[in-house]
Amino acid sequence: MPTTQKQLRLGAYLSPGGHQAGWRHPDASPNALMDFELVARMTATAELGKMDAVFFPDSAGMAGSTELDNGNLARARRGRCVYIEPATLLAGLAARTSRIGLIATMTTTYNEPFHVARRFASIDHISGGRAGWNLVTSQIEDESWNFGREHHVDHALRYERAAEFHAVVAGLWDSWEEDAFVFDKAGGQYFDPAKVHFLHHKGKHFSVRGPLNVTRSPQGRPIVAQAGSSEVGRELAARTADLVFTAQLSVDDARDFYQDVKARAARHGRSPDALKIMPGLTTIVGRTQAEAEEKFQWLSSMLPDEVAVGALRRLTGEVDLMECDLDGPLPPLAPSNSALGRQKMLRDLSDQGMTIRQIARHFAVGSGHDVICGTPAVIADHMQRWLESGAADGFNIMSPYLPAPLEEFVGLVIPELQERGLFRREYEGATLRENLGLPVPRNCFTVPYPD
Repeated sequence: MPTTQKQLRLGAYLSPGGHQAGWRHPDASPNALMDFELVARMTATAELGKMDAVFFPDSAGMAGSTELDNGNLARARRGRCVYIEPATLLAGLAARTSRIGLIATMTTTYNEPFHVARRFASIDHISGGRAGWNLVTSQIEDESWNFGREHHVDHALRYERAAEFHAVVAGLWDSWEEDAFVFDKAGGQYFDPAKVHFLHHKGKHFSVRGPLNVTRSPQGRPIVAQAGSSEVGRELAARTADLVFTAQLSVDDARDFYQDVKARAARHGRSPDALKIMPGLTTIVGRTQAEAEEKFQWLSSMLPDEVAVGALRRLTGEVDLMECDLDGPLPPLAPSNSALGRQKMLRDLSDQGMTIRQIARHFAVGSGHDVICGTPAVIADHMQRWLESGAADGFNIMSPYLPAPLEEFVGLVIPELQERGLFRREYEGATLRENLGLPVPRNCFTVPYPD
């Protein structure tokens, strides 16, 4: 395939286990993300491969805990339930790395803007400008029980809150101008009071005066990632995000999403190049196609139907799919208050002729993201096609288990991408923003944004 001057952006998505049965693999570390030394080694591996960032998901609750509390023990057969709180983890990883970006998820539904602004600004200073906040609205209903609620706030209201939450965080990050601190020992003046700005925000959800008690960060502001694919999620991403983490299963659907979000960004007065769209991609790498397919089949064989189907429960509302014909079509689903984009994906797969069993197993492999199984050349072909088709700026690489698949991707696939001229051999800059090719944001108090 022809080479291109456009370069892929690559993140390493370090989930507690992308495949529902991945933790059972002989090479898997079942408790990988509770082992700081192992996480540090995986992050170093990603940095050795010159990847843009490591990306840690998070939830403020354990998925399936409600059923477990009610005596349903099926959740005990699934992994992905314990891991170090990721913002804390980033601070530790900042001291072990020097160039790779560090992105962690923190929900706007069960946090306060000042906490998020202060935490990620601090991590940006500790890391020398490599921090990123993945802005999400909480999905799983289990989170609500930990914050005084039996049910989530409505989906639309969660996104309304998230939009205001981001505005407050961004404003707090701009509290101090870069040259605000004069440190005049002789004159006794620590900072220039004309260059500190109070937010004085009063909105529907938050009232925050400011200023932030952390100086402006090394990259102006930490990177903001966003992962919503619903209508309100796309709109929020277009207005606020530097990175968009999404899930599409075909190059045509990915291209449509790409064009839609970039066009929305332009309507908000942003350059379409000011945000990078990076779909999730689960890779199962083999030195031969047969080896890769054997790995895939082994993973599938370790996954009981009740585990695969049970993982869809949060997206199906009140419908218990285990009571349905697993080799039949998906039944009608009531609108979910969890992840609307993911529920739509279930319906789309059913409309394409997939059975409940097939849909569940597809989601079990890549958590609803695209999956590619093959040699380094096959995987590189797939990634290059999406890049050159205008379907993606890069990918968040997901692993069916940890740590071996990430090591295989870095050791086998990245050299193939580098040979094709699709991926860097050295980092371009010192900050995450520089390596992503993104501009430093203006301070909203000194250069107001367009209406």
